[in-house]
Amino acid sequence: MPFIRLDKKPASAGFLFALAVWLSFSCAHAQDYAREKRWSDDIVATLMLGNAVWLTQKNGHRFLSLYTEVPNARGALIIAHGRGWSPDYGLYGILRSKLAEAGYTTLSIQLPVLDGTAKLVDYIATYPDARERFQLAVDHLKAKGHRKIAIVSHSLGATMANQYLIKTDDTSVRAWVFVGIINGLEEMYRIKVPVLDIFGSQDYDVTRWGAEERRAQIVKIAGSGQVVVPDARHFFEGKEDALVSAITAFLAKVLY
Repeated sequence: MPFIRLDKKPASAGFLFALAVWLSFSCAHAQDYAREKRWSDDIVATLMLGNAVWLTQKNGHRFLSLYTEVPNARGALIIAHGRGWSPDYGLYGILRSKLAEAGYTTLSIQLPVLDGTAKLVDYIATYPDARERFQLAVDHLKAKGHRKIAIVSHSLGATMANQYLIKTDDTSVRAWVFVGIINGLEEMYRIKVPVLDIFGSQDYDVTRWGAEERRAQIVKIAGSGQVVVPDARHFFEGKEDALVSAITAFLAKVLY
């Protein structure tokens, strides 16, 4: 809660506006831990690939991660899902399994979820929580002995990864892949590792329209690039192999 002076001096209009904005973000949508639990219960009950790993946050909340270890791995990848989903839902289950088949250990993590009525702007309040979850994932991989760590993130998960990478002091992540990002990139001058921007030619309008601006930012980072997958939509239905091929081609060049 912000500090509020209780003296006789009236609050400025600017302060009151800022307070109203803060309250709208902090009170509109609380994290939906019940929804998160339903996801995790369903996943653990039917898990066929990898192991369930529970990581614990400072507030005591445990969140599910799916760890698939590959012998003599080429690297270790943190898989980050999009808005409201889970670490094994649809595309994310495919990515964690196909990237493991390609020789990469994967750790697919549960990011914060809100209730089903929440909009993208409502998720801004969860960014600090998401950053903590990314850091716990990095710490887990390092504890397992992995040093070639990268993030593969989709949609809102890519926005959350962006927020983590521009604010962390940990330099363990050596590459970042973002797929179908739906918000603009922030403070890319802070990111020093190679990045790959992948989206489909039939992706959301906001993703396709922002491609030129994103390219202008990432070309300043050595080893970075942008790939458009023909005929692919936001979740890459039927185009998952092309997506994985683009990801692994990039990682082969930057994780060594």
